[in-house]
Amino acid sequence: MAKRTVDVAVIGSGPGGLAAAIAAKKEGAGNVLVVERDVEMGGILLQCIHHGFGTEILGADLPGPAYAQRFEQEAISLGVETLLDTMVLDITPTRQIVAASESSGLLEVQARSIVLAMGCRERTRAQITLPGARPAGVYTAGMAQRFVNVEGFVPGRRIVILGSGDIGMIMARRLTFEGAKVARVVEIMPFLSGLMRNYVQCLLDFDIPLQLGHTISRIIGRRRVEAVEVVQVDDQWRPVPGTEEIIPCDTLLLSVGLIPENELSRNVGVALDPVTGGPYVDERFETTMPGIFAAGNVVHVYDLVDWVTEAGYVAGKHAARFAAGDRAGQLDYVRLEAGENVRYVVPHVLTRDQLPGESIKLQMRARQPIEKPVWVELRDGEKRLIRRAERYARPGEMLTLVLPERSYEDVRQAETLTVNVLER
Repeated sequence: MAKRTVDVAVIGSGPGGLAAAIAAKKEGAGNVLVVERDVEMGGILLQCIHHGFGTEILGADLPGPAYAQRFEQEAISLGVETLLDTMVLDITPTRQIVAASESSGLLEVQARSIVLAMGCRERTRAQITLPGARPAGVYTAGMAQRFVNVEGFVPGRRIVILGSGDIGMIMARRLTFEGAKVARVVEIMPFLSGLMRNYVQCLLDFDIPLQLGHTISRIIGRRRVEAVEVVQVDDQWRPVPGTEEIIPCDTLLLSVGLIPENELSRNVGVALDPVTGGPYVDERFETTMPGIFAAGNVVHVYDLVDWVTEAGYVAGKHAARFAAGDRAGQLDYVRLEAGENVRYVVPHVLTRDQLPGESIKLQMRARQPIEKPVWVELRDGEKRLIRRAERYARPGEMLTLVLPERSYEDVRQAETLTVNVLER
C-alpha cells in the first residue's frame, strides 16, 4: 500500500471542496490534496448547464461548468494536488485516509487536517415509500438532468414531477426546451420547497402547473410508466378519499429532497445533526472530531453555490491553521439553538474564547412560511443581541443573520443562544 503525508486533505472536488483547497493553500498549507471519486473535478456543477452561478461571489452569471472551471484552474495554479477516479474507503480519528483507485490500488494518506466536502445525494423512491408497480421511467430529477445535459438522452415525452425542489423545477423547464410535455409538478407540502425565482422562471414562465398539498399515491404501468395517481393530502399528509386523479404520463421524476453524503463522517465518529443530516460544526466548520472540517452541502443543503464556496473558504482556511498547529488546548463552546419558527441553524456552536477576527454568518431555515415582514433575531434568554428585518420567511429559502465582531463579548457571556423568526 502506497503511503504519503499531506497538510490538508480535501475529500470531494465540488464547489465546497475546490474552495477549501484554494483557501488552505492561500493560508500557507504546504501540501493540499483533493481526492475525487469522479474522473474530473467540479462535482454536480458539471451537469448543471443552466445559468445562475456566481452572481454573488463573482459578479457573473455563469453556467455550472464555467463556474467550476474557474475554481479548478485557480486550485491548479496554486499547486493543489489531485487524485481523480479515487474512492475514499475509510477515515480514522487520527486523520488517516484509506483510498483506492484502478490505477494506483490502495493508498494511505496521513493528513494533518481533513475537509469533508462530499456534497449530497437525492432521496429515491424507496426513501419516500412510493406505492405502485416498478416499471421503467421513474428517475430522480438529478439523474434526468445528467441524461439530458451530459448524455444527450431525453428520458420521456410526457412527464410528471413529484416535489417542487429546485432541481425538479429546473428540469421541468429543461425538458420543455427539449420538446417534452411536463403535465404537472406535484408537491405534498402546502408551500413551495424550492426557490421562488425557480418557480417563476421555470414553471410560471412556461405554464407548467404546480399542485400544492398533493402527492402521488400510486404508479401505474407494467413495463413502462403509463400514468400516476395524484391525491390531495390533509394537514397530517394523509390522503383525502375521493380526491384521486389519474394523470397519463410515461415518466415520473422525483425531486423530493437532498441528503448530505455523510457515511464517511459517521464511520469516523463525527456527530451528525438529525435535522440536517450533516455534521455538527462550529463557526470554522470544524466537526466534533478535532482536525476534521466539513464544507458545503455535506453540512446542510444550501440554496446557492456561492454560499457553498464561501463555506469552503472558511473551512479550508481553518483546516490549514489546524495543520500548522494553531490550536491551544480544549475548546469551550456556546450552543446555538433553533427557536421559534426555526427548523435548524448552522453553525451549531460558537467557540467561546477563540472566535475569528471577522463576522460570522448564522444560516437557518424557517419551519413555516410567513408571507409578510419578519424579524430574524438572536437572543441570550430575554436579552436580544441582534436582529435583522426580512421581507418574508420561506422554508425553501435560507435566512442569514450576520454576527458582527462587536457582539462577541455578549456571546462569550452566554451558555446558549437562540435564533427566532418572528412576525414584525
